[in-house]
Amino acid sequence: MKKAKSGRRSSAAKAKGNAAPKNVDEYIAGAREPARSTLNKMRAAIRSAVPPEATETISYGIPALKHKKVLVWFAAFSNHCSLFPTAAVIEKFKNELKGYSTSKGTIHFPSNKPLPIALIRKLVKARAAQIASKKQR
Repeated sequence: MKKAKSGRRSSAAKAKGNAAPKNVDEYIAGAREPARSTLNKMRAAIRSAVPPEATETISYGIPALKHKKVLVWFAAFSNHCSLFPTAAVIEKFKNELKGYSTSKGTIHFPSNKPLPIALIRKLVKARAAQIASKKQR
């Protein structure tokens, strides 16, 4: 009987045992297909929904887009890509996310299904609006 692997999970881009990526391009280049294509599509969808002055960064070892503070993170795993828009955004869109696996702050998009670009844009815009409303208080 095989012993179960530990519960530690790592993103697909880091699974090769290489050093942590220095930037988003490096992270995506380290991902295997179909994750690499999915990450590129997700990146484009996110970029189209954030303010033009938003910057890309690596935060917690995965890609993120930042505008004053981190808006969203995204990452590739063995059989899905994840978007991390925060728990409040997931709660707000829980009805639209019923067809996807979610946890408190993560949405899993299966690698074998089309990426819901319009939904991703909506989630990212909601996160940007959430941050903007907190700044105005």
